[in-house]
Amino acid sequence: MPSSTSSSRRLTAADRPGVAQPVPVRDLPDRPWWPILLGALLLAVALTGVWEWHWRASGVIPGSRDDNALWARQRRKVDEGRADATVLIGSSRTLFDIQLPVWERLSGRRPIQLALVGTSPLFALEDLAADVHFKGKVLVGVTPDLFFSGYEYLTGLIQYLRKESPSQRVGKLISMDFVEPWFAFYDQDFALFTVLRRQPWPHRKDLEEGISVRKLLISEPDRNAHLWSKLETDADYRSLARRIWTQNFDDPPSTPQEIAENQRTLDTQISRASTAIARLRARGVPVLFVRDPSTGDYLAFENRAFPRRTSWDVLLAKTHAPGVHFQDYSALQGYDLPEWSHMTRASAERYTEALYGIIERDFAPPDGTRW
Repeated sequence: MPSSTSSSRRLTAADRPGVAQPVPVRDLPDRPWWPILLGALLLAVALTGVWEWHWRASGVIPGSRDDNALWARQRRKVDEGRADATVLIGSSRTLFDIQLPVWERLSGRRPIQLALVGTSPLFALEDLAADVHFKGKVLVGVTPDLFFSGYEYLTGLIQYLRKESPSQRVGKLISMDFVEPWFAFYDQDFALFTVLRRQPWPHRKDLEEGISVRKLLISEPDRNAHLWSKLETDADYRSLARRIWTQNFDDPPSTPQEIAENQRTLDTQISRASTAIARLRARGVPVLFVRDPSTGDYLAFENRAFPRRTSWDVLLAKTHAPGVHFQDYSALQGYDLPEWSHMTRASAERYTEALYGIIERDFAPPDGTRW
C-alpha cells in the first residue's frame, strides 16, 4: 500500500494544473466525401422541388413576404420625401380592399400602405401623431372587433423600425430579389413546422383547441395586396376560412364584470384615438375613418358585439373626425366577400374607385388638395 508521501505512479502532464492536455488527433475515415456531399445537395434540391411542386399544385403562387421588414420599408417612405403622402392604416380589410394602383390612377399619387392583418391600428396612428415631420393625410380603417377590443400584437413593429440593422435590410433586399418572386412555398403558412402543427394530432389538455388563420393574402413589394383567388374558386378552402372566423362568434354570454371590462377597453381605445387625432389636427393633418364592408355571419357578429351606436358613432363624436361607413352609401355595398370579411380583387378595385369618389366629393381637405 503506497504511503502518503510516495506513489508508485509516475506524474504526467495531465496531473499538473495549468498544463494543457494534448488534443487527440482523429483520423477521418476513408470515404468518398465529394460524392457524399453531391448526393446530399441533390437530395436537398429534390426535396425542395417536391415541396414547391406540392404547393404550386394546390394553387399557391409566389408573392412578397409581408413581414416586419416590408412594413418598415413602407413606413420609412413617410420620412423619405413622402411626408405629405396619404397614409393608409387599419387592419386587413384596409390592406385587402383598398387597391393602390386604382387610388394612384384617380389621385395622381400612390398612397403608403401601413395597414396590418389581425391587429388594431392604434399604435400606428399614435406613431404618426408623434412624428412631427408628417404633414400628409391619414385614412384609418376600422374593423370593430379589432379596433375597439384593443387587440394589438404587432406593436413591436415600431421598435423594429427604429432598430432595424443594415444586415436585416440587406437580407430583405436579397429575399425580395432572389427568393420571394420564385418560390411559392416561401410563405409563413407553408413552412414545414407550421404545416406539421396544424395536422390532426391527438388532443392535449394543455393546448387550446382551434384552427389558426390560414393564408388569405397575396402581397406585392409595396404592400399592395389582394385576396387570394383560392377563396373564390375553392369551396372547401372558402368554407375553412369561414369556419375559422366562426370560432369567435359563439362565445358564451358575458358576465357583468366582463361587460364592464369590455366597456372600459372600448373607452380606452376611443380615448387613445382622440389623443392621437388631436395631435395630428394641431399640425393640420386630416384624418378620416373608414368602416369597410363585411357580410354574413361576420357582420352579424360585429353588430351584436360592437353595435354601431356604442362604438362607431361614439368614436366619431369623441374624436370630432369624419367617417365613411359602408352602410351609409349604396356605392359601398353589394361587393363579393367570399369569407364575409375581405373582397375579391375585382370587387376591391371597384370598391376603391367608389370609396375614393365619395371621399373626394364629401371629405376633401379645405385647402383644396386631393386625397
